[in-house]
Amino acid sequence: MAGDTIQFGIIGTGMMGCEHIRNLKIVPGVRITAIADPDERSRGLGKLAAGGNVEEYKDYRELLVRAPVDAVVIATPNFTHYEVLQAVFGTRKHVLVEKPLCTEIEHCLRVMEAATKHPGLVWVGMEYRFMRPVARLLEEVRAGAVGRIRMLAIREHRFPFLQKVGNWNRFSRNTGGTLVEKSCHFFDLMNLITEQRPTLVYGSGAMDVNHLDERYAEGAPDILDNAYVVVDFDRGARGLLDLCMFAENSTHEMEIAATGDRGKAEAFLPRHELVLTRRERNEPTTIRFQLDPRARESGAHHGSTLLEHLAFRDAIRSGGRPLVSVEDGALAVAVGSAAERSVKERRPVALRELGF
Repeated sequence: MAGDTIQFGIIGTGMMGCEHIRNLKIVPGVRITAIADPDERSRGLGKLAAGGNVEEYKDYRELLVRAPVDAVVIATPNFTHYEVLQAVFGTRKHVLVEKPLCTEIEHCLRVMEAATKHPGLVWVGMEYRFMRPVARLLEEVRAGAVGRIRMLAIREHRFPFLQKVGNWNRFSRNTGGTLVEKSCHFFDLMNLITEQRPTLVYGSGAMDVNHLDERYAEGAPDILDNAYVVVDFDRGARGLLDLCMFAENSTHEMEIAATGDRGKAEAFLPRHELVLTRRERNEPTTIRFQLDPRARESGAHHGSTLLEHLAFRDAIRSGGRPLVSVEDGALAVAVGSAAERSVKERRPVALRELGF
């Protein structure tokens, strides 16, 4: 590090890479010194977002060898994460890799093993953990506000997938499938909030509305645009994901309800509220959260990317453990992969079938 300043390189400067850049720019003690992306337009957007004097590379391998960086953010297409991580593991640099950790279970398992030997911090980007109503919901559940948690329901009703460079996100072979690409965030939250191990996954879904008329050189898109997924956990809790990707302008884009034997905690976004209810009381408690305006303007994840990077910076400085480990990231991919398989094969899928 240059003094107390952590120097960052951004690998992949598309939409999410630029969100990371905008947020890192307002994190004290951090400086972006290099970017890498093979696409010229994306590199230009990354340089514009970074401002100032940053080194530019087409090949991330050159950045890792030549650029003055202490840490990197991997925000490349999902199917490239494994390859980029292998190169990072040949260095001593800290790394935050965007979700999903990898698109293939075998790659996740190899990354888990490699990360144990890497001298730098290895952190998986799970921004939803850092959304303030979600973080507070977790605190309340941990403090016993709902009693013993029995049910966790997550609903995301939102807009369709946006277009990415080369339309790579239209194909499950590139993304891992919608229930990996989009929903690993939610399966991670289920694992985190219940503090239980997922064992069995039931999924029902389809591509019913979006992308039906799209055609590319690779063929027709094959990504789900709606699904229900039920997850059974080893100590009796159950999780439900209700995903709809053709529900623009819904009152709530995301709702999370954690229900136990004593009460319920509900988080609502983008309203930024948490509502607590108890079975024996008829009056709910509503907690509202104010966002840092800079965070609101710097990304599409309700201010959570800034909070994530503040925590990442602090862990680098202290030599602490990652708040989101590769084990966390791999388990979320495993649940999403099991859900994709369940949808295709029309049967429950046990996590042990995937080696988890």
